[in-house]
Amino acid sequence: MYAIGLCVDERYMLPALATISSLAEGLAPRARKDVAVRVLALDLTPAHAVTLAEFVRGLGFGSFDLRWSVPSASSRMADAAYISITTYLRFQFTAEFVGRPYLIYLDADVLARGDISAPLQALAPGRLGAVQDEFNPQVGGTGHALPGVAGRWPHLRHRAYFNAGVLWMPVTMLGAVRAGVETALVRGRRHILHNDQDALNLWLLSSRAVQLVDGRFNRFELGRFWERGNWARRVVDRPVRSDPDAVLVHYVGPEKPWLPDCPDTEDVHEYRTHLRATVRHLNRMGELGIEAVCGDDR
Repeated sequence: MYAIGLCVDERYMLPALATISSLAEGLAPRARKDVAVRVLALDLTPAHAVTLAEFVRGLGFGSFDLRWSVPSASSRMADAAYISITTYLRFQFTAEFVGRPYLIYLDADVLARGDISAPLQALAPGRLGAVQDEFNPQVGGTGHALPGVAGRWPHLRHRAYFNAGVLWMPVTMLGAVRAGVETALVRGRRHILHNDQDALNLWLLSSRAVQLVDGRFNRFELGRFWERGNWARRVVDRPVRSDPDAVLVHYVGPEKPWLPDCPDTEDVHEYRTHLRATVRHLNRMGELGIEAVCGDDR
């Protein structure tokens, strides 16, 4: 048994609902009853918290809980172009709040195409599961993650760097992850560029507490970047087209698929189709306080 964890603020309310409904579609109705959904919120209104609870329970998940929380005082936003401090809430989950042996943490800008729990079956004790980042796969590589680390500690060059958007972990690790990230934020502040993701990777480099998960469980949507230029071709060695084997598609970067100016790639079109279905579901619930512009529906 496991819980799905998300961190939600007002700006990401509708995308979070779309993510949750995609997760439900990847599970048989009977399987959903064994899955819990846990949400940490920063500025979510009480009315939207009620909507979220009703939405999750209506989809047939077995348990739902939400708590308002704040990031730790050491949280640092080195890049706030399109990410808010809410991103640091992922480290505030506790075993008591999760209430399940395992937590699968998800960013709210993902679309699940199937059951994402399979990596839990191979997860070793005391290990956090994560997928290697497609844009910054290695420390000291072509990307900009963890600036200065490879120069300061040459033995860490070419070590794997992981994306923090999807994480699989036993709840017994939550305290160690939180403490490790706190230490990284204080001692490694000059190496933080990608906010909480860099902080997590600093801790993973020292703890070796990570287990590699197959990339199809956190596959980046690349078509939007191809539309704007060729830089991504130099760092990602796979075709631009949609990956039919991807269990989860992650819409990283500032151009989100729910925004009207996002290029309408194959994966973006899939997301927008799902988002429209989510909006129709909300309308049937009578929820009028959530607005969305679904790309080509303008």
